Amino acid sequence: MENIGINLPLLLAFLINFVILFVLLGIFLYKPALKMLDQRQAKIREGMEQTELIKQQAARAEEQVREQLESARKEGQTMIAQSAQMGEKLKGEARGEARREAELLIARAQDEIKRQSDETINELRREFVDIAITAAEKVINETLDKPKHRHLIEEVLEKDTTFGKN
Repeated sequence: MENIGINLPLLLAFLINFVILFVLLGIFLYKPALKMLDQRQAKIREGMEQTELIKQQAARAEEQVREQLESARKEGQTMIAQSAQMGEKLKGEARGEARREAELLIARAQDEIKRQSDETINELRREFVDIAITAAEKVINETLDKPKHRHLIEEVLEKDTTFGKN
């Protein structure tokens, strides 16, 4: 082999050195590098899993927030509806109270009108009695017993007014 320019002992030494170097590199460099790459791969996988868990948690939290917002919106609408109903109820109560007060005022006014009407009728009766007595005195030219005749005329008027009412 020397003819082709290869020194066999030197080649064997290179081969032994290469194998020793390869074994040493495998033990001291390749295995730790593989171990480090495996650890790194495990960390990346773990990070990806955590990222996926965080995404799922975020999605759940977002869904919960959406549900809470929907619940709050419904509750707000319910409160608005209740407020509107309460307002309508209060308006109805106020109308009823106003109606009752108006009816009470009308009843009082009617009572007052009836009382004044009765007073006016009584006053007119008294005046009519006085006029009738005065007229009768002038017709017969004598003084009449006013209290007695007043009583008679009031009885006649009372009978006439009760008769006309029935």
